[in-house]
Amino acid sequence: MTRTFSNPAGDAAILAKALPYMQRYEGETVVIKYGGHAMGDAALSKAFARDVALLKQSKVNPIVVHGGGPQIGAMLERLGIKSRFEGGLRVTDKQSVDIVEMVLAGSINKQIVALINAEGEWAIGLCGKDGNMVFAQKAQKTVIDPDSTIERMIDLGFVGEPVEVDRTLIDLLARSEMIPVIAPVAPGRDGHTYNINADTFAMAIAGSQQAKRLLFLTDVPGVLDENGQLLARLSVGEATALIANGTIKGGMIPKVENAISALKNGVEGVVILNGKTEHAVLIELFTEYGAGTLIVKDTA
Repeated sequence: MTRTFSNPAGDAAILAKALPYMQRYEGETVVIKYGGHAMGDAALSKAFARDVALLKQSKVNPIVVHGGGPQIGAMLERLGIKSRFEGGLRVTDKQSVDIVEMVLAGSINKQIVALINAEGEWAIGLCGKDGNMVFAQKAQKTVIDPDSTIERMIDLGFVGEPVEVDRTLIDLLARSEMIPVIAPVAPGRDGHTYNINADTFAMAIAGSQQAKRLLFLTDVPGVLDENGQLLARLSVGEATALIANGTIKGGMIPKVENAISALKNGVEGVVILNGKTEHAVLIELFTEYGAGTLIVKDTA
């Protein structure tokens, strides 16, 4: 059989550049938060699954935590369940939390698992309930009333925050060469089921694992400066200052706050990047360019 190469020197050069980065992450844990908006395109979903499989084949230990807000909203609408919002946040009542669990731990979770398995790796679908991996408590949220400027507490129903993480099951799966795909649903010690923000859930998982990297896949390039240009790297102090002066605003604030919490809990670095960029995960981890904003601890 005759082999043909279109550009062997170019292929070798790419491999030579990637190898040092691949060696940097060998044996390390990388937690990837795969967002509901980033998973909306079939071709991109397949590319993401391929990236995760390649990480495993490169001796990296990937853990996928996924969201599914748009898919939950679509299912609630299809079932004729009207969503109620408080302070811009969806209230999850008893009827809704059953749907949330069905969509997140059911259909979405198994779709991601199937895509990764199709790439030749062993993925397994889980949620916080499995093996008592995560326990949650009811989230306490406050908002500022725009008219009175008075702070008030709002009740979001069965929306929770992770308070306990047991890494036993994840460690067992890593030793078995399996890739955990985890839905952000967890039980409370009060017997209720809680829907948890996927970024917050991923932060808790990454902290428990002392992960090398936590990647937040979003629908924006990363953290932008006041001129709309991508900031490639930020320290905790710099990120905090950008929140204070209003450069970081809106939905980016909780992402950066979760990044800072992850760093405080032992994660080495957190990256916010665009999940709609094909192979964004590989570009971030295995090239010198990166693909988003890397947030790191302050240097002494």
